[in-house]
Amino acid sequence: MEKLNTWINKRFPLAKLIKEHATEYYASKNFNFWYGFGVLAFVVLALQIFTGIFLTMNYKPSAADAFASVEYIMRDVEWGWLMRYLHSTGASAFFIVIYLHMFRALMYGSYKKPRELVWLIGMVIYICLMAEGFFGYLLPWGNMSYWGAQVIVSLFGAVPYFGEGLAEWIRGDFYISDVTLNRFFAFHVIAVPIMLLLLVVVHIMALHEVGSNNPDGIEIKELKDSDGIPLDGVAFHPFHTSKDLVIIIVFLILFSAVVFFAPEMGGYFLEHANFEPADSLQTPEHIAPVWYFTPFYAMLRAVPSKLGGVLLMGLAILLPIFLPWLDKCRVKSIRYRGVTFKIALALFTISFIALGYLGLQPATGVFTLLARGFSAIYIAFFVFMPFYTKHEKTKPVPERVT
Repeated sequence: MEKLNTWINKRFPLAKLIKEHATEYYASKNFNFWYGFGVLAFVVLALQIFTGIFLTMNYKPSAADAFASVEYIMRDVEWGWLMRYLHSTGASAFFIVIYLHMFRALMYGSYKKPRELVWLIGMVIYICLMAEGFFGYLLPWGNMSYWGAQVIVSLFGAVPYFGEGLAEWIRGDFYISDVTLNRFFAFHVIAVPIMLLLLVVVHIMALHEVGSNNPDGIEIKELKDSDGIPLDGVAFHPFHTSKDLVIIIVFLILFSAVVFFAPEMGGYFLEHANFEPADSLQTPEHIAPVWYFTPFYAMLRAVPSKLGGVLLMGLAILLPIFLPWLDKCRVKSIRYRGVTFKIALALFTISFIALGYLGLQPATGVFTLLARGFSAIYIAFFVFMPFYTKHEKTKPVPERVT
């Protein structure tokens, strides 16, 4: 083994990579459970790729065979039902983990200097993940996925001048058809996963270049001992990897419970209308995207104008990108920030959850009014951030991590 290790390291910097990114990469001592969602995102990504490979072995990307091939996987392929449920539950788990990962960044200021680039790459990953979820949503060729894709693609038609041409270019046809299914399959299985994997590698490299943030928002690199090791840091491996292992085991227990006992999650993870084949002549009673898109769908419907709704939805997705420059407060962590930011973050979180619920409801009466109100709170969180963070009354930040 020693000879093999030497032979490899003369030809590939394996030992160097392990040192730089694990055994000699120093992270803060005081990480809490919020810092486990990053590694969970990596675990779910690996799970999705693994299960996706097995699903593609029996899936047929054609309008005539897609729905039947999914049924074949579920009923006739050995352990096919497990692969399908792992993949469908994994999609929802991915977004749950990512949303909590982003919420942790908001709480502890992980988007602030010197981690602006880490945040920007993370936001590109999130947008790619939304694209991946959207492309995969059509593939079962169920009635809800068909009509959901029809609605989403038609939104591009609201773009002035070249909207209709853009929508037609995305579909590859005048309507959602076999051509659309084929190109969505290609994007879902090849193009976007490759982009995601590359972006994840770049995200980790950028993070390890500037160092991880911590719940106190203190830069541990500023205080080092005589050997150049941060006084408040410990080696990522084995200290944090052992903690991450506990988090992964707990996550897998909860994930398995959903897969084996409630894979449809009452119609939230797998909609009931999607167990019927796509029918261009029969619209579902209430068209709604899968739950992780519903906050933005609620904003889309909150505006009477189709173009206005599309612009609001686009703004809601893009505004978080500018967080490093919108937040004027010098303090990173919510532990030492003023009450104004805490109230703003609480209202933002409530509005996002409420919009997620409203996106699943019919766009009528009180639901539309509530969607407008919560959309205003969501946008106000970002628009007014430079003002309420600039004059924020903060607590003194300790010199060392607590």
